[in-house]
Amino acid sequence: MFRDRRDAGQQLAVALERFRGEHPLVLALPRGGAVVGAEIARSLQGDFDVLLVKKLRAPDNLELAIGAVCEEGHPCFNEELVRLTGCGRRYLEAETKERLAAIAAQSRRYRAIKPRVPANNRTVILVDDGLATGATMMAAAELVALSKPRKIIVAAPVGPPDAVQRLRELPQVQEVVCLEVSPWFGGVGQFYDDFTQIEDEEVVDILREFV
Repeated sequence: MFRDRRDAGQQLAVALERFRGEHPLVLALPRGGAVVGAEIARSLQGDFDVLLVKKLRAPDNLELAIGAVCEEGHPCFNEELVRLTGCGRRYLEAETKERLAAIAAQSRRYRAIKPRVPANNRTVILVDDGLATGATMMAAAELVALSKPRKIIVAAPVGPPDAVQRLRELPQVQEVVCLEVSPWFGGVGQFYDDFTQIEDEEVVDILREFV
């Protein structure tokens, strides 16, 4: 269990200490991942930025990720979940369009504070506050790989075994650091005492710190 996202980030920073000398670029998935990632960047004295990726939601369960889409508009689908949930092409197109609009709104706000930090030839640590299906993190890794970083490390406090394994099998990812790989995974929030929703204002404050 983690007290809150800051505690989770501090614990992850200990597990990632060996990357301190590589001056890593910590790329966090907002909003919750920004709090976790900021703790890692502070501890490892690395650079910090956010990576705007949104999960694509199942029609009857908005918490279930059937895929994800990133700033550049590249969607990534979990084909098995798409089939099981019966999502048709029109639904997927509409959901992708809606989520891209949300990303654009976030981008206008966040990038006004801090422009994107280039990832080329960097050790990149991709961070979220937890993995569920892993779809969002997979899309993030595929996006970052296009920038040709030196290596990509995925870091999360908690996740189910299948999501962790899928990420470990991604050719773009060199290592996955997950502190709690639990087969009794009902949701990320169950592993936190305090899983209060993070607002955009807090992410903006974090970005200002790292300008």
